[in-house]
Amino acid sequence: MTTSPRIAIDAMGGDEGVRVMIAGAALARHRHESFKFLLVGDEVQIKAALENHPNLRAASEILHTTEVVTGDDKPSQALRKSRGSSMGLAINAVKAGDAAAAVSAGNTGALMAMAKVALRTMPGIDRPALAALLPTLTETDVVMLDLGANTECDARNLVQFAVMGAAYSRILYNWEKPRVRLLNIGTEEMKGTDSLRFAAQHLRESRSCTCILKALLRPTRSTAAIAMLSCAMAFRIPLKSIEGAARFVTDLLRRAFTSSIRSKFGFLVSRPATELLKHHLDPNNHNGAVFLGLNGVIVKSHGSASIEGVANAVKVAARLVEDDITTRIAQDLEQIAGKEVIEE
Repeated sequence: MTTSPRIAIDAMGGDEGVRVMIAGAALARHRHESFKFLLVGDEVQIKAALENHPNLRAASEILHTTEVVTGDDKPSQALRKSRGSSMGLAINAVKAGDAAAAVSAGNTGALMAMAKVALRTMPGIDRPALAALLPTLTETDVVMLDLGANTECDARNLVQFAVMGAAYSRILYNWEKPRVRLLNIGTEEMKGTDSLRFAAQHLRESRSCTCILKALLRPTRSTAAIAMLSCAMAFRIPLKSIEGAARFVTDLLRRAFTSSIRSKFGFLVSRPATELLKHHLDPNNHNGAVFLGLNGVIVKSHGSASIEGVANAVKVAARLVEDDITTRIAQDLEQIAGKEVIEE
């Protein structure tokens, strides 16, 4: 494992394209001098952007292409561009060993399709899962997956997601006992789909079978939570509700603090607290969703991510490489080998 990970950047992906992707990589390089980069995209645009970031230029190599996967491209269309597009070349660099990880802010469906075809899933994993962090009231975030990347998941998939999400959580927080939870329509055991109930039963029964699953399912007060989703719709509803609530609170505070001279004075007094709230709810501070279960590290940055957001996505990619997420997942999977999940 290299101590100086080389990260492939899809410089053409995202709403802002080259400017923000290069500036984000430069910010990550400024914070972590060991980072090295393979910048994939239009060489003319990349070189122009690098003029403002000599520190990044000294640690980067450019892989030229003008072909781009657009936000409107279907996965099947994107796959046909896999050999020549900036997204496809960044992923293939990971496959070839020319980069330890790839970061893209492009089309999520296309990125998933390309990564799955190029890198394949790890032994013991049927489907990769997309995991991201959501803010909480505690000092740590929640690792949530599968974020709707798979439209249908059976009990076996959910158990595999539990293993991958727990491994990711331990890397983030250095905890041996992350808490695993299934997102359901209620807390009663009889509620939910058959897949959810079978997955929950399997995870509960595994508690006394293997050490690793004891750790996953025996929570303490200082543990992280992982929520696993049964389908795309099950994820989209709570996610959009959370996003909507965050925007509502932010807008409500803005209106309240500008409604009168007295409220404006109140804003000045409470500004430190409101700035802390703003920082906590800013999605750029939690940017960098991870495709878990692949034979390589692929990180998805939000399409509208800021420079700070892109830098955070790069940091996530480097952290997963340095802590060898694929090996950790493989080791955890060995603990449940031979224990099939059967839906009767």
